[in-house]
This record gives sequence, structure tokens and C-alpha cells, in this order.
Amino acid sequence: MTTTQPISLLLCALGGEGGGILTDWLVDTARHAGYPAQATSIPGVAQRTGATTYYLEVFPVPTADLGGRRPVFGLNPLPGRLDALVSSELLETGRQITNGLASSTHTLVISSSARALTTGEKMVMGDGRRDNAELLALVNKHSRARHVLDMAALTKQAGTVVSAVMLGAIAGSGLLPFSRRDYEAVIAESGGGAKASLRGFALAFDAVNAQRTQAAYVEQVLADGAAPAPQQAVLPEALRREFPLEAHGIMALGHARVCEYQNAAYGERYAQRLRRVLAAETLGDPKNLHGHRTTVEMARWVALWMAFDDIVLVADLKSRASRQARVRGEAKAGQDDLLRVYDHFKPGAPEFAAMLPESLAQRVLAWDRKRVAAGRAPWALPLKIGTHSVLGMLALRGLAACKRLRPLGSRFHTEQALIDRWVDAVVRLAALHAPLAHEVALCGRLIKGYGSTNERGKDNLLHIIDHLALPALADPASATQRAQAVAAARGAALSDEAGKALDQALRQHGAPARPVKAQPIRWQHNPRLKAKPASTT
Repeated sequence: MTTTQPISLLLCALGGEGGGILTDWLVDTARHAGYPAQATSIPGVAQRTGATTYYLEVFPVPTADLGGRRPVFGLNPLPGRLDALVSSELLETGRQITNGLASSTHTLVISSSARALTTGEKMVMGDGRRDNAELLALVNKHSRARHVLDMAALTKQAGTVVSAVMLGAIAGSGLLPFSRRDYEAVIAESGGGAKASLRGFALAFDAVNAQRTQAAYVEQVLADGAAPAPQQAVLPEALRREFPLEAHGIMALGHARVCEYQNAAYGERYAQRLRRVLAAETLGDPKNLHGHRTTVEMARWVALWMAFDDIVLVADLKSRASRQARVRGEAKAGQDDLLRVYDHFKPGAPEFAAMLPESLAQRVLAWDRKRVAAGRAPWALPLKIGTHSVLGMLALRGLAACKRLRPLGSRFHTEQALIDRWVDAVVRLAALHAPLAHEVALCGRLIKGYGSTNERGKDNLLHIIDHLALPALADPASATQRAQAVAAARGAALSDEAGKALDQALRQHGAPARPVKAQPIRWQHNPRLKAKPASTT
């Protein structure tokens, strides 16, 4: 008895996720099973919302076997002595590990793989998310064992709160000396949401059990000297023979995306663009010193650009059966429940013009510019479509069927010309200097969003190509320096939406700043128009 130590757990949950309820469940389960336990809460602050950690200790000897003696519990976790760290969010797990509480020899980490992005991550123009791989590596380094699962998905599937899922994960890990029936008995007494909580508990319990079973199987397989065969990406056989193995995975996704977006011929157009890149990369790097990294990156960004957003794609996505099922799941609607779903649209003149031939598109845009110049708001068509109704769904499916007419639209031709201009630059540079071509390929990250954000990204890309990359063709000795300049300019463009950082980076590398574009005339107050009365709603 003098050497037996309490089992210590640190529970971490964001605000509103039921961390206090989870703690109460664990204490009640310990008492129900006949074990002494104590819990304390530690107020704290996270970057996303209020967060509180809960510290729990359970003495692993039943109260009946203590002979009237009572164990001494601690009020806070000791660095390096924590038995389990349980967290509902991956970055929060990393935050607690960096506090020095977890130990590679002592601590079991149970964490969600889901992320609640911080404000700092959301503000970045590019992909400002912390790399999950780095966080998972941190977990692996500072834990004796770990169970990482998508608690957010399990919570949504069960229609409950994440605290029930966390409890199921703790129970499934086998850390505490309680039976599954002890946990379920306590949850069953928790009130009206008990059924949903039990569903979440069961999903997490089974998921962690499956991980333990799989880990045991892998250890046995490795002990027997055999390793499971890795899965390979699926591509049409002709493309598999034509392209290097390292490009197969991303090409499989890209090819499927563009084929679904338009048709098989569009998929062949995608493959043809990549053939040009591969041929140029092979010519410029015949010994394959840099691998086929440029082809791999182009396979990613060409597919994303070719599947650009338009009203046809929006209609297709909003009318898919998978989307209807997701909406019903989010609304927690049962099979016998009636659910009305209204989708709001407000397409303007540019969206309609994009689907028209060039001559008609220019007329529509010129008409809209005249409206704005006259002091009126840009034209738009507010729509409210009930996608739960037959007529509403037919309207969306009819618009989605217009993808056959997409190649006739002005925007389709404009986007294809810009894509080819970018691909041509990569092809010409790949034959000259592989690192510079790779940096230009990575500039595909600049093409994102819609509306003005998308247009600004394309302008930035073309300016970088024309003034930083292509001049290397006339001065090959500057290719290495220009590769560094392109990388710096791309990073600056992704860090600042206004473009000031990009202009500064351009000037630092001897390129002109972007030309100042005339801002479109926005709606202004017209004194000849009578003011509308204020709404009292």
C-alpha cells in the first residue's frame, strides 16, 4: 500500500465541450465501481475560446480493501508523472505537452485529431494551419502510448457532445480499473441526453479498442518478419505506365476531380498538360537529381485550377444526395422528420456573363458598368430556393446540367488560356533550371477563392512569372537567384491580402511593383433618390 500510486489524468476541453461533465462522470464511475477518486479544475485560457483543464486521480485499490484507510490525493499534475493526457483538440494536446506534463515513459495520450483553428491561423492569406504532422510527431515523442481519433466526427455521428466520446476513449484504453458496465450505468443516469451520450461512448470505445487490436496485430506481424503491403494510388492503366510512381497518388485525385468537374475529355486535357511538364522536367534534369517534384506539384495545382468555382459547380454541390444527408445529420432530423432546406443565392452580372460567349458576356458586363457609373448598385439576382421541394431541386439539377455548356462560356476560355500561360512558363523554365521551375509550379497556391480574391491571385501569379521568373531565359546565370526571388514573392503574396508585402518583395528583387488597377465604381448615395425608411424589424 505504501508504494501504490494513484492513477492521474489531465482532461483538456475547450469552452462548452462538457469537460466538467466528463470529470463528474469519471468520479461517479469510480464511486460506482467502488474506487476512491478526487478531481480538481484548473481555469485557463486557450487561443480559440475559454479552456479549462480538469485533474483527476483514481486510487487503483477498491475502497473495501483499504481497511478504513484513505489515500492521499494531489491537487495538480506533476510534470513527467502524468499517467494520461486526454484532450478534445490536437493543438490543445500539443500545448499541454509543451508545458512539460507528458512523459515518453509514463504518459498515455488520448487526443482528437480534429482541429479548431486559431485566429492567427485563419488570418493568413495562404494555408496558415499548423501542420498536423508536427503535432502528431510531438505526441509520438512525448507519450509511452497514444490513441488519436477524430472525436469531432464521432460526436457528430452520435449526435452528442464530445465529453461522451472522450469518456468512451478513456474506457476503451483500459487505463482505469472500471468495467464498461460501470461507465454505462453512470451515463444512463445523466438525464434526457443519455441515449445520445451512450452512442458517442460506444463509438469511441470501439474505435480505441480497434486501435489496440490493430497495434497488437501489427506488432505480431512485424515480430513474424512480414509487413503489410502499402496501398498504391489508382490511376487509369495508361497513365500509370506513362507517369512516374511518385505522381500516381496526387494524379489519381486530380484526374478524378477534373473528370467529375467536366468530362473524360477534360481529364485528357489535364493529362496532356502534365505530359508537357514531365517531358520538360526530364529534359532539364536527365539524371533525375531533383526527382519529379515539379510534375507532382503541377498535378496538384493544375487540377485545382481547372476545377474552378462557378454557378454550375455550386448548383451541383448543393443538389447532391450526400449534401442532403449531411444537412439532415447536422439538423439531427430522423427518417420520419420533415425538414425544409432553403438555399440563398445572389449571382451577379459577372456570374451570368461567365456562362455566355465572349461577345454576349462583354455586353452584359458593359451594361452592369453603366448601372454602377450611374450611381446604382451592381446588378444581382437574389434567389431563395427550397431544395427540399421537387421544383427547387429540379432548378438546381437543371443548372448543374449546364456543365455541358461550360466550354462555350467566356470564363472557361479565359481560365484555360491563363492555365496554359502558367504551364508554358513552367515547361520553358524546367528545361533550363529545375529549382526555378519548381518554385513557379508552387505559385499555383496563389489561385484560390472566388471573385476579387481569385482575380487578385491570378494577377499576382502572372506578375511573378513575367517579372521574376521568365527573365531567367535571357540570363540563365541568374536562375538560382530568381528561384529564391520567386519563393520570397510567393510567400509575401500569401501573407498579405492587400499586396503590400508582395510589392515590397518585388522591389527588393529588382522587379516592378504591381500596377495600380482602377477600382470599380461602387454604389454611392445619389441625392436624387429618396432615402428609404429604416427597418423596424
